[in-house]
Amino acid sequence: MLALVAIVPSAPLLVPELAGPAATDTEPVRAAVRAVAKRLGSAADRWIALGAADRAGSAGATDYRSCGDFGGYGVPHPVRLGGPPTEGAPLPLSMLIAGWVRGEADGGGERTTVTPWVVDPEWSPDQCAAAGLELARALSDGGDPDSDDPDSGDPDSGDRVGLLVVADGCTALSPGAPGGGERPSAIALQRRIDDALARADTGALAALDADACAAEGVGGRAAWQVLAAACGGPAADVAVSDVAAAEVLYRDAPFGVGYTVAVWSPGAPR
Repeated sequence: MLALVAIVPSAPLLVPELAGPAATDTEPVRAAVRAVAKRLGSAADRWIALGAADRAGSAGATDYRSCGDFGGYGVPHPVRLGGPPTEGAPLPLSMLIAGWVRGEADGGGERTTVTPWVVDPEWSPDQCAAAGLELARALSDGGDPDSDDPDSGDPDSGDRVGLLVVADGCTALSPGAPGGGERPSAIALQRRIDDALARADTGALAALDADACAAEGVGGRAAWQVLAAACGGPAADVAVSDVAAAEVLYRDAPFGVGYTVAVWSPGAPR
């Protein structure tokens, strides 16, 4: 049963060891992420982390390592997804961020475990909708995508799963933005994304245009559309309810990239 949805950016500069002491612009978004990490950790010990692969065509590995580090981003700060060390595919950035959020939730302890759910950043909306149905079923199975227990999704079973969504918005929101400077089209698109996340408007997220998002550098479009299908699609009743409440803790673009931190609270199961 879905306990809570937490939405955070896929930003390496969230990690203090990578940002450095002079990066004061990261403090507000980092504080917001830490706050939702605590809430997600209080709501559920088992999480599914939903985020994009680093490259198109590289999603879908059946197993990922349970450990990784940010060496590719300048400092080899280690993170873990919980449980014993395992072999497998290297963690993409979205899952490294998930590991860091896990550490912030329980102080780096062993209580929380995270299952990676990695999507292709170039999936079509229809592919995202299909993946969202699979995710809904995994949530109904208590976070285990391989579960074949027909009773494991019973809402009275007490097996509550948190969903952590790691995704960035547009990359052209300020004059010095990495997406080529400020563009009005990017600002307008980011406003639509932020408003949809603030209202838990799954229809608006599902309707995001893949080409427009690609043109504005939206790295989180596929993850948000999978989330939309899992929480609001016509077949999502296999796992979860309509969202009862949504709260935004942060929405801004300190480096010209859209960062949104939000929490969705599910209502009663359908």
